[in-house]
Amino acid sequence: MHTDPRYPIGQYEPQPFSVQQKEAWLLDIYFLPQAIERAIENLDEAQLQTPYREGGWTLVQLIHHVADSHMNAYTRFKLGITENNPTIKPYDEQAWALLPDVQTVPINVSITLLHAVHTRWYAAIKDLTNEQWLERTVVHPEHNKQMTLWHLLGMYAWHSKHHTAHITTLKQFKNW
Repeated sequence: MHTDPRYPIGQYEPQPFSVQQKEAWLLDIYFLPQAIERAIENLDEAQLQTPYREGGWTLVQLIHHVADSHMNAYTRFKLGITENNPTIKPYDEQAWALLPDVQTVPINVSITLLHAVHTRWYAAIKDLTNEQWLERTVVHPEHNKQMTLWHLLGMYAWHSKHHTAHITTLKQFKNW
């Protein structure tokens, strides 16, 4: 267990390509909506309005963030599959977390979105060839670097577990 509440599972560490790792990461993508649902099960509104760490987002903001992030991820993958080395669009996660929809739309809407996006996302990428994982790329202007779809898969598989762990770690800490 990591002690930094920002990174309860540690920071993302890229891994070399392997079929076993690919299958594990694909399952992380496939099962993220269910993992989030299980993590928030039986939490009341006051608990959902609790920040996962001091200075961090509330669980409500966190869940809406995962939906926002993964909608962008799905688009980034589709661009990477269909275009030659496209430049992807970054977005201001902090600003998005403060928009009115995050405050007014129930989290079940974002969870429903996660189910839909992850179903489509998994279907779009599950049959990519090993070559596509390693040769198809996108450019991330914010990081000023080219990234393979393999790197993105690992990053979003980590992102799925990372934010689920924010919820489960808070629950353990608060004894909920």
